Amino acid sequence: MNARALTICLAALWLAGCQWLPEQTRKNVAEPSVRQDDMPSCYAEIPSFADDACLLRDWVGFGLAAQRGDSEWRERMRERLAGSRTEARLARAVVLSWGPPSQWKQASELFKADLHAAPSRLQPLLRYWLNEIERRREQQNRLADSEEARGALAAEKEALTQKLDALTDIERNINSRQRNE
Repeated sequence: MNARALTICLAALWLAGCQWLPEQTRKNVAEPSVRQDDMPSCYAEIPSFADDACLLRDWVGFGLAAQRGDSEWRERMRERLAGSRTEARLARAVVLSWGPPSQWKQASELFKADLHAAPSRLQPLLRYWLNEIERRREQQNRLADSEEARGALAAEKEALTQKLDALTDIERNINSRQRNE
């Protein structure tokens, strides 16, 4: 997922505002007498499927962390997310999707295998990430095909250049013989 698309997604979530929050949380936000301790604490380091006010925020935050993290961070997260729990597998897919292209296929397979088991509120975000990884994989395949075609054309050009040079030498020899006669 590119930065612009992610920014648009986050802006849409931000603009959507309170309708994403449960009714009780909405009331708490509006009442200044509610203590800050009563508010949900979002942005867990590793997201879960707990269907609360933080569900989308935690997963979006985790996606951003995976995008911004370096290879060491992603490796540590993949180790922490080892296991067969669905939420761990989907979190691992998010981490893999921001790794090198060699990991994109595995990320796609994890998304496809477990997306249906995610909470319904989370599925559109996960589907968006799956579509993004598929788009990047398709672009990577087109790039590889293009590089292969370019290599074949360069080899063909080199062969034609050698043939042209050989024909030029033959023509020089013929012209040289005609002058000497």
